[in-house]
Amino acid sequence: MTVTTRRRFLAAATGVTAAVNLPTPAIARERRIWRLATSWPRNAPGPGTTAARLAERITLLSDGRLTVELHAAGELVPALEVFDAVSAGTVEMGHSAALFWSGKMPSAPYFTAVPFGLLPEGHDAWLTAGGGQALWDDLYGAFGVKPFAAGNSGIQMGGWYRRPIEGLEALQGLRVRMPGLGGEVLRRLGAAPVTLPPGEIFAALSTGAIDGAEFLGPWQDRALGLDRAADFYLWPGWHEPNGSAEALVSAAAYADLPGDLQRLIVTCCEAENRHGPAEAEWHNAVALAELEADGRGTLLPWPGDVLRAARSESEAVLADLAQTAAIDRRIRESYAAAKQLFRPWGRVGRHAVLSAEIDT
Repeated sequence: MTVTTRRRFLAAATGVTAAVNLPTPAIARERRIWRLATSWPRNAPGPGTTAARLAERITLLSDGRLTVELHAAGELVPALEVFDAVSAGTVEMGHSAALFWSGKMPSAPYFTAVPFGLLPEGHDAWLTAGGGQALWDDLYGAFGVKPFAAGNSGIQMGGWYRRPIEGLEALQGLRVRMPGLGGEVLRRLGAAPVTLPPGEIFAALSTGAIDGAEFLGPWQDRALGLDRAADFYLWPGWHEPNGSAEALVSAAAYADLPGDLQRLIVTCCEAENRHGPAEAEWHNAVALAELEADGRGTLLPWPGDVLRAARSESEAVLADLAQTAAIDRRIRESYAAAKQLFRPWGRVGRHAVLSAEIDT
């Protein structure tokens, strides 16, 4: 290699090295903004704060690649029109409860709660390992919606009533805010159930427009002021022994996301599904103790004849639902099989432990 050739080679090599070491412009990452509409008042304890955390988690963990803007009930769409808004693409995401959509899909309430049905851990087990999620996907997929379990208010109370419920006769004509399958059971027992969004319950109960109302547990009920609107607090919440909340995602918007953001949404919903019931369990215990200490409200059990009649009528309601369409029959059979599977395990596990604690 001549001196001249060598110099040219070194100059070329130096130039390549310099080019490699030069800072390159950052590759622009696509940033998306999603709107999340909820059925809850802003920051309402329980589902309201769950929805807010979900939006915040996705935004932060995506490093701003997917910003989720929260819109509480009525701010963008009415509380009971969240599903339609997601289905139509008016919003990309929603947070609500499946029991509100029974008029559109008779079996939708299965994915919130069934009267005398699965407890929270059993419900999640059915979704996760028992085929429930696939059925949920099929049911909502016809509307272009992808559902995720995202929060749980746990076992619920039976509701606040303006007068004591002393037996089946007291249900006749009783105007009760109770959506979902529990409301249908009460209707068949002679009551007059109504569906109201959470933000309207206090006014209706305090003015006497309704005679009773259930929402969730002591924590969330007190936050709505229901203990100031009625005097009698019934238990147990036979109509909703589980309180699963749902994240609704536009199937088209979800499909448009890169894979890592799709997985991020799944992970964030799972995180809220763990956080929500733990939070509710703690705060419900605290709120119940405060109610008893303050002397606010009289705790009363549902009368035995009401519970027996409600349990019998619940079976009839679920049997009728199974006749609506093939998907409804599949949901009914899958859920019933899960409940049957869990019964022996519950007898020697959870229920046995609780009975031992009470007996001793």
